[in-house]
Amino acid sequence: MLPIFLLIRIVHFPGGGKRKGAFAVYIEPWHADIEKVLELKRAGGKDETRARTLFYALWVPDLFMKRVEEGGDWSLFCPNTAKGLTSTWGEKFEELYLKYEREGKARKVVKAEDLWQKMLEVEIETGVPYMMFKDACNAKSNQQNLGTIKCSNLCTEVVQYSSKDEISTCTLASINLTKFVKDQIGLDANTPVDPSKKYFDLDHLVQISGEVAKNLNRVIDISFFSRDEMKKSSLSHRPIGIGVQGLADVFFKLRLPFDSPEAAKLNRDIFEAIYFGALCASNHLSMKDGPYSSFEGSPASKGILQFHMWGVKPSDRYQWDTLITNITNFGLRNSLLVAPMPTASTAQILGNTECFEPVTANIYSRRVLAGDFMLVNKYLQRDLEKLGLWSHQMKNHIVADRGSVQNIPAIPADLKALYKTAFEIKHRVLIDMAADRGAFIDQSQSLNCFNRNPTVEYLSTMHFHAWKRGLKTGMYYLRTSAATDPKQMTVDVTKAPTKAEATHVLNKIITTELTDLPPGVAGHVNAVIETPLVIEGPVCNRDDPNCLGCSS
Repeated sequence: MLPIFLLIRIVHFPGGGKRKGAFAVYIEPWHADIEKVLELKRAGGKDETRARTLFYALWVPDLFMKRVEEGGDWSLFCPNTAKGLTSTWGEKFEELYLKYEREGKARKVVKAEDLWQKMLEVEIETGVPYMMFKDACNAKSNQQNLGTIKCSNLCTEVVQYSSKDEISTCTLASINLTKFVKDQIGLDANTPVDPSKKYFDLDHLVQISGEVAKNLNRVIDISFFSRDEMKKSSLSHRPIGIGVQGLADVFFKLRLPFDSPEAAKLNRDIFEAIYFGALCASNHLSMKDGPYSSFEGSPASKGILQFHMWGVKPSDRYQWDTLITNITNFGLRNSLLVAPMPTASTAQILGNTECFEPVTANIYSRRVLAGDFMLVNKYLQRDLEKLGLWSHQMKNHIVADRGSVQNIPAIPADLKALYKTAFEIKHRVLIDMAADRGAFIDQSQSLNCFNRNPTVEYLSTMHFHAWKRGLKTGMYYLRTSAATDPKQMTVDVTKAPTKAEATHVLNKIITTELTDLPPGVAGHVNAVIETPLVIEGPVCNRDDPNCLGCSS
């Protein structure tokens, strides 16, 4: 058998300037060394059998998921003797896999469920490997006419074809969704704007998505490529990736709980708008400069777009039929257009929540090179200030409760619903929202899983739901409590109030000050705590030009 480092798929995405690069290693579960690879990031064991600085991902075919579900056996092969398994997918992969099984080429036969359980145990311990579904990535790609896609990138949102002659690259940008939340205007010019009534401007998002697509396309033309294989891939297929940031902020501004039906609909509408705007722009560029060179034979050249591959009917808001006709007649300038990425750094700089995720905590500590900075959910803080509830003790209670507001009696139910953290929202909801937006994402999306104390049974149910909903990325990182707990840098935990103590304090009526509360607040709050909020240590201040809180 060939050495393991020659058999697994490695993608390197180096950063610019001082930003460090990283390696993502993708492996399919039929590989004879799969069990060894699963051990490489574990904490225990001999150092010579570990490679903990790499990032691992599973490129899982549907056949494996079927075998796990059926409780069947699973054969492990050496790719040197079972050729072609990496370069096929779908029915062709299954036919070839079954052929090698019949020929007795397996190096080892295991129970599929046992291997699956080991994968999940490693995920619980290390947060990886990422889970990506090979057949969904290939069957729903506009590049499937080029060949089999064999891996993704470090963040599981870029899904492109690569070969020995082509190294895929992608030019990315994210859209700040908070800028599209507008005040509701009246029916005529004489009706004043009502700032309490807001809406999301989808038409403006279509326009801006088109502008972003045009700019990213231009970046391809002026980029420097360090290798000819990268230049060939980028100029031949011209892929770009439009992402988002601040989706949770949008829901806060519109007063929509993340797990509400209204939020689910808006989530779908946003990504449909982005996809439509990007396609229109790419189609117009193609009319001017010609389609990308590998356009012929692609699904789009046949009038098949991403939502067709998902079996989803788009809304009647846009002229899809006209656009499809224009695409088949004049082509697209870019093979791929949408790829929501994590936006960890840029969202921090702009003061938004990351990509399309819920908040992990309402108060948390952000560690950067300049030090530790306490960050507070600004929307929650403003709401509590309006109710007269924001105080030093309230802040301590939220921190002691790991950034949650669900166990604080004085906070009204509507705010508790609005400010649920990612750990308090059912992950099935997040998967369903990912599937809803997935019909308009022609690459993939960095979907994290959140669970404070995950079990093998929980993860198995979650992954199978993601697979059956047709997701390309089943899981980026598994986020557990240890990795995301707010650092209680301002709280002496031994002095933090218990639930009973907090209930007693917050329910204590100070009748002499109830008259000073804003109108309508008395029904929500039974206490006025005069202690001002004092945060010891650095505080994030984006209005200060000398603040170093966002440096990285």
